[in-house]
Amino acid sequence: MARALGLVAAGACVLALVLAWVSYRLIRDFVRMWTELKPVPSIGVAYPVLGHALQLKTRAGEFFSQVIQFTNDFRDAPLLMAWIGPIPFLFLYHSETVETVLNNSVHMDKAYSYKFLHPWLGTGLLTSTGNKWRSRRKLLTPTFHFSILADFLEVMNEQAEVLVDKLDTCVGKGPFNCFNHITLCALDIICETAMGKKIYAQSNSDSEYVRAVYRMSDLISRRQRMPWYWPEFAFQYFGDGKEHDRCLKILHSFTESVIREREEYGVNHVESDSESDQAKKKRRAFLDLLLKTMDEDGNKMTHQDIREEVDTFMFEGHDTTAAGMNWAIHLLGAHPDIQRKVQQELDEVFGESDRPISTEDLKKLRYLECVIKEALRIFPSVPFFARSICEDTKINGYNVPKGVNVIILAYALHRDPRFFPEPEEFRPERFLPENTSGRNPYCYIPFSAGLRNCIGQRFALMEEKVILASILRSFDVVSRQKRDELKPLGELVLRPEQGIWITLERRRR
Repeated sequence: MARALGLVAAGACVLALVLAWVSYRLIRDFVRMWTELKPVPSIGVAYPVLGHALQLKTRAGEFFSQVIQFTNDFRDAPLLMAWIGPIPFLFLYHSETVETVLNNSVHMDKAYSYKFLHPWLGTGLLTSTGNKWRSRRKLLTPTFHFSILADFLEVMNEQAEVLVDKLDTCVGKGPFNCFNHITLCALDIICETAMGKKIYAQSNSDSEYVRAVYRMSDLISRRQRMPWYWPEFAFQYFGDGKEHDRCLKILHSFTESVIREREEYGVNHVESDSESDQAKKKRRAFLDLLLKTMDEDGNKMTHQDIREEVDTFMFEGHDTTAAGMNWAIHLLGAHPDIQRKVQQELDEVFGESDRPISTEDLKKLRYLECVIKEALRIFPSVPFFARSICEDTKINGYNVPKGVNVIILAYALHRDPRFFPEPEEFRPERFLPENTSGRNPYCYIPFSAGLRNCIGQRFALMEEKVILASILRSFDVVSRQKRDELKPLGELVLRPEQGIWITLERRRR
């Protein structure tokens, strides 16, 4: 008995020493960061432990508006600091400071808040770091070759036709919110191109999988904004942990079933040159490419590897593109002169024909591409993203210690008047070749920049061109909201608080 008590006492002593050591390390690191970052301009008075938490709004829309107002107030500040509790966040929104981080192979790690994506996405291309990210990026880059993307054009045309038919029922019926229509179209496109699976989201928006995709995105965004739910036990017992797990099961079950289905099809239907021209081959998808992909040692990707990447492209590949198209529709509907220029270009390319859009057509839609890029400047689909500083460094002359979270605010960066005079004005001509020559490439980063830029950006631009061209070939669009009524919500994706309200009329040529 005495021996047992002695062991318990010894264990308690060891535990107390470990806790004391951990506490010491945490306090030491906090004091070091607090001291080194003190010279950096901050959003106000920061208090130990609480930081600036008492000054910050808690609602998503209000918090985003507040942060953007800080960047306006401190437009000329070299850097801007905020402490969220004991964690320092450095806001970057000048091209020279952004380049320091994005163009450096050392600072490749995503910030802490990305860990909440791991249960759904694992450590795929979006969330992985180090050697895993490098090898995975090298492995996946060939799957986004232009010749492969061209195979996806047929899917985009088919789903654009479904969307146009749905929008046609709204003609002449007054204002309506087009946000969900376009988002479901984008979801249909990514499902078929990524997984080779039709989910008919435009026809059945109430499907279990569709609901789970949207709900999971909301749950992750909500958790990222609420530090008290960051510990797993707090999220599970006091937050939305049970609903999160329910959605996760639906998403992973669906993806795994599709992977098994495509794998079985690949085994039972080996393509050969002897197939007749009339034989209809199963349409190739991103998933099929992953199933055949091998690394330098001849190893295939595991089922978990494949699921991580398919889930990643399902998450990244529809919401962002859908948001970009919706913002572009609003801006075109609010600027009829620019809309007419786009339609004039479309008429020059297609005439009165209603034929599908080809890759050659896409190359000719240069002004439409300028419109898309300018819409992404004003309303970047991903309004901010975060990195972790991986070693002590200097940014714009200030010492920034290892471990600081850097928030790159694309929304504010794109409004730098040095590069974009009158930045709130919608001027697609900014992106004509003669106007982009010599411009700092880090002043405009809708798809990030540097080594970790978006691997799917050509896919996204192709999809936006096809959908917007299809809509504007058929309809005249009129926006029913003023800019100040949109109230952008800066969450995982930039969305308008009340949607995008428009009216449509059939085009008269």
